[in-house]
Amino acid sequence: MPAPACATHATAALPSRFVRLLPGLALCLIVTAAAYGAQAAESALWGKAWIEALVLAILLGAAARSLWTPPESWRAGVEFGAAWPLEIAVALLGASVPTQTLITAGPLMLIGVAAVVATALPVSFLIGRGLGLHTRMALLVACGNSICGNSAIAAVAPVIGADSDDVAAAIAFTAVLGVAVVLGLPLVGLMLGMKAAGFGALAGLTVYAVPQVIAAAAPMGAGAVQMATLVKLMRVLMLGPVCVVLSLIGPRPEPETAPETIPDGAFVAGEARRRPDLTHLVPWFIIGFVGMAALRAFGLIPHAALAPIGAAAGLLTVVAMAALGLGVDVRAVARSGGRVTLAAVLSLLALGAIGFGCLKALGMA
Repeated sequence: MPAPACATHATAALPSRFVRLLPGLALCLIVTAAAYGAQAAESALWGKAWIEALVLAILLGAAARSLWTPPESWRAGVEFGAAWPLEIAVALLGASVPTQTLITAGPLMLIGVAAVVATALPVSFLIGRGLGLHTRMALLVACGNSICGNSAIAAVAPVIGADSDDVAAAIAFTAVLGVAVVLGLPLVGLMLGMKAAGFGALAGLTVYAVPQVIAAAAPMGAGAVQMATLVKLMRVLMLGPVCVVLSLIGPRPEPETAPETIPDGAFVAGEARRRPDLTHLVPWFIIGFVGMAALRAFGLIPHAALAPIGAAAGLLTVVAMAALGLGVDVRAVARSGGRVTLAAVLSLLALGAIGFGCLKALGMA
């Protein structure tokens, strides 16, 4: 095909791809609007919004998903809504991190995060194996629990040759249990009398995914959200070293099994062992977050721009929360069996205890 014809074809394909996303994105926006409406109703009735739009979006999305399964044609838009708005929001959140928060975190926190992941991974794996899970499933649960939920599962799956059914079950658990942690962790923080920075660090150390971390920290204020996001991104950076180690010592894929793919395109069972590409190990939004935080630290972002940037990040995050809720299928967890459920819950409790112990050692709890 001549070059101009190729260019015309590619340009014409863009609108069709956008149209394919519209139904799912529209559903995410409807849930987002409902969440903000419910928050406004709370404020009107009680003078205060006891449950933030961030959490309401997850709850409303999960409720909608439990009562009604959207058509397959809506899936692409919901998956897009859970990814790109959140990644842009996380990058923008770097501008909201004051220099003092960076100083409070510091190199000791990075060492603490590495220690938490290095401890939680084998503990979670041993819990899974002790409950009878096979090696690959135990590794998926351990990595999803200890690092960053779905992203860790997707990155680790091709490295250890995980079966697609195991990948789907592990992802379902991170979605459902993540919502439970978002709702329960603020109560734990209040009972322990934790301050904003300490609670934000605890959320960053223990909650699965970035949007869940933000939602869990939100009740404690902006300072908690900033610290939680910073600590969580430190934790995500541990994914690279873990994948490299597993590529060297993890279980080998079974060559007789035909390759399969999971929805995000990562090949699993039967594929030759390979390391994920750089975008899995160091996502672009981490670089964006660090860059925006550096611009803020050096005074290169006008003060007048901080509020609009923060508002945009907040709106995009709520859209991602709605999409996250719409992806929660409680029935998938119910089908996965009691042993996997117990392994995931016990691993989560162990991670919380390890994270809190780390903060005690650092004088933040």
